[in-house]
Amino acid sequence: MGLQSLRKIIMIGLSLTMMISLLAACSKGNGETGTDTRVLRIGVLYGGEDNEPWFRQQFTDSFELLNQNIEIQIVPAINNESMWNPRPNQGDEREEQPDPYEEMQKMMTGSNPVDVVVTDIGMLRRMVQDNLLKELDPLIQQENFDISDYVPTVLEGIKAAGDNKIYALTPTFTSSAMFYNKRIFQEKGVEPPTDNMMWDDVINKARLVAGGEGEERTFGLMLNRWGGDGFWDIQNFAAPLQLRMFDDKAEKMLVNSPQWEKVWTTVIDLYREKISPKGEDMWGRTYSEDRPYNPFENDLFLSGRVAMMIGDYYYLNDLKRAFNQKDNIEGFTMVDWDVVTVPQFPEAPGIGGNIYLNQLMGINANAQNSDDAWKFIKFLNGKEWAKLKSRSTNEMVARKEFIKPREGMDYNIAAFYTLKPVPVYSNNEDIYRKYPYIYDAVQSPGQMLFQQVMEEKKTVKEALAEWETQGNANLLQMKENPDQPLQPIDMMPGGEIPIDKIEEDVQAEVYPAE
Repeated sequence: MGLQSLRKIIMIGLSLTMMISLLAACSKGNGETGTDTRVLRIGVLYGGEDNEPWFRQQFTDSFELLNQNIEIQIVPAINNESMWNPRPNQGDEREEQPDPYEEMQKMMTGSNPVDVVVTDIGMLRRMVQDNLLKELDPLIQQENFDISDYVPTVLEGIKAAGDNKIYALTPTFTSSAMFYNKRIFQEKGVEPPTDNMMWDDVINKARLVAGGEGEERTFGLMLNRWGGDGFWDIQNFAAPLQLRMFDDKAEKMLVNSPQWEKVWTTVIDLYREKISPKGEDMWGRTYSEDRPYNPFENDLFLSGRVAMMIGDYYYLNDLKRAFNQKDNIEGFTMVDWDVVTVPQFPEAPGIGGNIYLNQLMGINANAQNSDDAWKFIKFLNGKEWAKLKSRSTNEMVARKEFIKPREGMDYNIAAFYTLKPVPVYSNNEDIYRKYPYIYDAVQSPGQMLFQQVMEEKKTVKEALAEWETQGNANLLQMKENPDQPLQPIDMMPGGEIPIDKIEEDVQAEVYPAE
């Protein structure tokens, strides 16, 4: 072999070596090419061996299959298994539960931060305010990532949490609608409800179709599928009105107002007039040997005893299960139903049932692998994934094009995504974190007073005035000792009802004398 030939061989070898090194460097630099395995760390709030397989099946397996040089690591901020470990030598005393947001912060800002973070709408707002997330609008624009067919209410909810910017996207969501029984309206000769109705009109319809006595009574309206808890109903019913229990500083109660009085009166009248069922109506039917077993006995809507009911998207599972079993249950007739949008208030037009955005995915501002993080979020929020998952998830996909009724069912699916979500009031979250006993200070006395109104021991006006007075006293005590449980107050405001007397009355109701 000549000298020139040898030189050519050496030069070719060096060129190949440099090219391989360059390709390897490019692979590491832009995250798009090469065979080296890259790690993508995805942070979730709660995790562990029990729910990691579900998360992978739902969200990461298909991505890893198509990107075999990317290894997904699921990182929980709080491990489920660790939350219930008793303290050593302390019997049943539990460890103080960690603050979820603080644990998420640690996971995002520590020495080995996650790349993608999965969160809900409330926590998203805090992360945006604390500059923990990367804004996605520039990436969406640079790559012409089409989100024009996203459900508007989903995007509006995301932007509202990000000061009109996008810091996360969600592949799925769920919400509420109003289910109604077609047969009841037909039999009563009343026009069934329609989309975009106001609450007053719906309640008037509920009065027209309610009737009957005892176990055969038909109720006009349930404000939630579980029924019976009027105080909880008030919170959901009034949510679009943005009525607040206390001020921004948690120093003054705001419940003694005409708006609160109207809401309380409306809900209480529904129960007093037996338009809505109480707890005993849900669970109080008398069983006998001559009556066939019905697994849906305590579901008043499926039993055909409720004309209208506010229910979430997951309730479709129960309806589908009942339909599949209808021929196997003696004496059971499947309800003929449909859905319309949750009723609205004139003061808050276009705002309806709760929109749940529980799988919001954003890029950590401290991400070590932000390129693959964006690639992952794009994939899960793309049309291909939405088409694949539209029939195999218990939630709706965020791309409107692929939202269809559940297999074998026919209903007004648009009722679940037409209205705007209830705005998130973030200041309350800060207060609830700062004062762990604020629920006892504010809501507990309200719940007790509500029950007294239901029992006609007080008027709505009296109850709200007492709630204001007692709440103010509790807030003052809470401010002085924010980390301590509230001390019992000897007398209710005005001195009418001693606390020990209330406890005696409760005991007497729960354990009546023989």
